[in-house]
Amino acid sequence: MLRRFISLGCGLLLLTCSLAAAAGQGVLVFGDSLSAGFGIRVSESWPALLAQRLKSENPDKTVTNASISGETTAGGRARLAAVLKQFKPSVVILALGANDGLRGLPVASLKDNLGYMIKQAKQHRARVLLVGMRLPPNYGTKYTDAFEATFRDLAKREKIALLPFLLDPIALDQNAYQADGLHPTAAVQPLILDHVWSALKPLLAQTGKGGK
Repeated sequence: MLRRFISLGCGLLLLTCSLAAAAGQGVLVFGDSLSAGFGIRVSESWPALLAQRLKSENPDKTVTNASISGETTAGGRARLAAVLKQFKPSVVILALGANDGLRGLPVASLKDNLGYMIKQAKQHRARVLLVGMRLPPNYGTKYTDAFEATFRDLAKREKIALLPFLLDPIALDQNAYQADGLHPTAAVQPLILDHVWSALKPLLAQTGKGGK
């Protein structure tokens, strides 16, 4: 169905949209190049647009983007604890897994790593929005079905919010992607933001009522 996922690129993007974030009032975006703004200006990426929206709609919330291009769930698992300790977010947007799938890594490892990170975030009293991914059909029905089901199963098991597919609003639009056919253009970042916002807004409302 789709072949537009992140796998290319490397390097750390650690964008704190407000360094003066109040403890426990931040949103942490923890993903890969789809969230790191690969191939576009950082200011055009959907996490940066999220920071702008929150500044006007919910100014007590800040955004930290700790996404890395090419990141796998194993890499995220290794570094999440330090990021949580540093930024103390009230909400974590966990958007990893695409590179695991593109590399054909075991679904069991994907599930274990994501589950571990969800529990880490909970231990830091953060609410979690799990962002799912889908794979193109050439990976085989058995693998793609198991991969997609992992996000649903974890969200149900851990009782957390789920956005089933980050790229859903642009999935079938060939013009929405850069020349590599993998990464969304700057022009469609607002569409991705609106999609994420639909699942994130209820969590922000909950954290705004006196608790994480």
